[in-house]
Amino acid sequence: MDGRARASAPRLGLLLGFLSLAAGACGDRGPGEREATPAPPAANADEAAIRYLESRVRQDTGNFVAYDKLAGYYLQRMRENGSLTYLDLAGRAAHASLAALPAEGNPGGLAMLAQVELAMHDFTGARNHGARLTELEPGTSYPYQILGDALLELGDYGRAAAVYRRMERLVERRGESRLNLETRLGRLAFLHGQTDAAERHLSAALASALDGDSTPRETIACCHWQLGELYFALGHYAAAETHYREALVTFPDYFRALGALARVRAAEGDVMGAIAGYERATRLVPDPTYVGALGDLYRIAGRESDARAQYDLVEHIRTLSALAGTVYDRQLASFYADHDIEAETAYAAAAQAYVVRRDIYGADTLAWTA
Repeated sequence: MDGRARASAPRLGLLLGFLSLAAGACGDRGPGEREATPAPPAANADEAAIRYLESRVRQDTGNFVAYDKLAGYYLQRMRENGSLTYLDLAGRAAHASLAALPAEGNPGGLAMLAQVELAMHDFTGARNHGARLTELEPGTSYPYQILGDALLELGDYGRAAAVYRRMERLVERRGESRLNLETRLGRLAFLHGQTDAAERHLSAALASALDGDSTPRETIACCHWQLGELYFALGHYAAAETHYREALVTFPDYFRALGALARVRAAEGDVMGAIAGYERATRLVPDPTYVGALGDLYRIAGRESDARAQYDLVEHIRTLSALAGTVYDRQLASFYADHDIEAETAYAAAAQAYVVRRDIYGADTLAWTA
């Protein structure tokens, strides 16, 4: 596609988005993560717990249990506010836990590391560590959850489905909540085009989250958001908006729901409403998808200098850290292709990623950057 075509028709995936039931689905607490109270959001309590645990590990660097719990708090904070700083801290805590006690005696530390790897898009590492966890803890469900998530992101859908079936048997045998399982079955169904089944599974996940006595409010919001993403992908904008707004009632300023609402406004042709929504979302999280979409909307509204500032910010995000470049690799590659910026670099990055991560979204990104 030449530059004129790209400029006149920005890619739907950037401006309007797509169903992003991504790695690290809703309700991902592992064995080391905290049990949160459902209401109200316990931000102060969480901060106090983090400070306490940080103090504990400073005093006793061999306290692997404290490191595991600390990694869990950091991961939850990252899910709540999208900050890569917390992801980096979670990784440091997980590595410190395993340095204090290796995985053979500390499967919780390995589970924390694997969840960090999923969030960092190191899916090969997460797959390998998930497989090791199934050897260390074969009678529990969470190792299969981690392994299945990694396989799904790597595009190994058949093996992921088999692993999730094993997870389902263990969940049923142990009488566990089906929340984590249903979100994954929903995503797998969507990837196979089984949208009715996806809706059933994601609705069941939401029901399970609402029934839980200690479900974090962010998890409930995430379940609403995932259903909204499904409905948006199907073109049911009113239903999508209902779930996005429910997410915000449950967890105010939930950045995923804010960005998704802005995308609904854009899809309905409400440029000013979309701009306001993306401005609010980007103040919370400078996700390249939101920033790039805001720039495109500014351009549509004739605000060329504001658009240029957003495009410059997208490029700046890549340079902030190696972690940002990894987590946002596909968003950045698509943005460059959409705007005829560093086309060769975008294609090379997409091609390199596809060597390892051969899923449908990787194929789409590779084709778009070609």
